[in-house]
Amino acid sequence: MDTILRTDMPQLNFIGSGKVRDIYDLGDQMLIVTTDRISAFDVVLPNGIPGKGKVLTKLSKFWFENTADIVENHLLTTEVDEMPEICREYRSQLEGRSMLVKKAKPFPFECVVRGYITGSGWKDYKSTGEICGIKLPAGLLESQKFETPLFTPATKAEVGDHDENVSFERMASDLGRKDAEELKRLTVAVYERARDIADAKGIIIADTKLEFGMYGGKIILIDEVLTPDSSRFWKKASYQAGKPQDSMDKQYVRDYLETLDWNKTAPGPKLPDDVARKTSEIYHGIMDILMK
Repeated sequence: MDTILRTDMPQLNFIGSGKVRDIYDLGDQMLIVTTDRISAFDVVLPNGIPGKGKVLTKLSKFWFENTADIVENHLLTTEVDEMPEICREYRSQLEGRSMLVKKAKPFPFECVVRGYITGSGWKDYKSTGEICGIKLPAGLLESQKFETPLFTPATKAEVGDHDENVSFERMASDLGRKDAEELKRLTVAVYERARDIADAKGIIIADTKLEFGMYGGKIILIDEVLTPDSSRFWKKASYQAGKPQDSMDKQYVRDYLETLDWNKTAPGPKLPDDVARKTSEIYHGIMDILMK
């Protein structure tokens, strides 16, 4: 299985890279190519995950289609033949891992929704009794389900920097309360739709992060949606509150990295071949379950 870490398309107007995606400006549209790079603790690791970019693209398309009645999104097509002709010369780099999208102006926050207490939320709760300024009841168990999902925004980090969890009030102060309230509403609505779809297939979506932008005076859903890079997926059959869960997502990589003597700053360590291969199997596995 081919692994693409960087795209090379000199006839297209390259405008930058995120942790995973390479972005090209096509005038009034953008081309987003999802590589096989993987980041953990906001550091891009030196080697990639075979086929990962194609999994993220397929799953994002699936969720864009299944939430389009809730919120408009930026996706125009994932088919190379439907993209501008200049793209077709690079079919080998684009097939299955690229999206032609509307050119939206992103909001400077990640919109995180938590259905269960885990990850950084669990760490914050143990030390402060709160998550992102939200006071929670005493005695919650690790991986316990919240009665209602929590909206906990974060600032978006540049490559090499760390995302910062912030309060909703901080977000409202920066964006204005009207937009902040709408982002919260849309984030929870998308999560609840996906949660119910996944539940019917035996999967718990513990949490996820979404990104939105402004396009034509409206808020639209952008970037990726409900992938194993941006979400925590657990199997319902083995779920048990009070302990960590076996995840079908990037947590497998994080767990491996936690065993190393690494300070979680760049440069990141190279993943062993068996860890990269197992991660690829996990990503393909959750895609197959969710899209069946």
